[in-house]
Amino acid sequence: MRVFRAFAMVSVGILLVSASLQAHHSFSATYDGNKPITLHGKIVKLGWQNPHAHLYVDVTNADGKVVTWEVESAGPTTLMKQGLRKEDFVGQEVIIKGFLAKDGTPTVNASSFTLVDAKKEFVNDEKTP
Repeated sequence: MRVFRAFAMVSVGILLVSASLQAHHSFSATYDGNKPITLHGKIVKLGWQNPHAHLYVDVTNADGKVVTWEVESAGPTTLMKQGLRKEDFVGQEVIIKGFLAKDGTPTVNASSFTLVDAKKEFVNDEKTP
C-alpha cells in the first residue's frame, strides 16, 4: 500500500509540474519577434492571474469590423509594481505595442501599453525578441 501511495504522489507531482510548464511558455514558442504590431481599442475583459494577465481588446479594423484581440501581458504583481490595478482596465481605451502570435490568431504579446484616459503606461522590461 505504501508503494502505491508513493507512486500516486509522484505521478500527481509530475502532472502538476508539466501543467505549470505548459502554462508558462517562452516568447519565441508562441510569438513572432519579427512581426510587431500596434493596436488601438477598448478593453472589454481582463484575466488577472499568474503567470500573465490577459487583456481582451475590441479593435475596429479599417473595414469597420470589430475584432477582439487577446493581449498577453506581465503578471499582476509586475503590473501592480508599475502602478496599475485590476480596476484600471475594463472599459478603458488602450494603445498596445507588441508582437503577433505565430498561429495567425488575433493574439499579441504586449511589450508596452498605455491606458489613454488614465494616462497610465506599462512597459515590459523582460527581453522578448
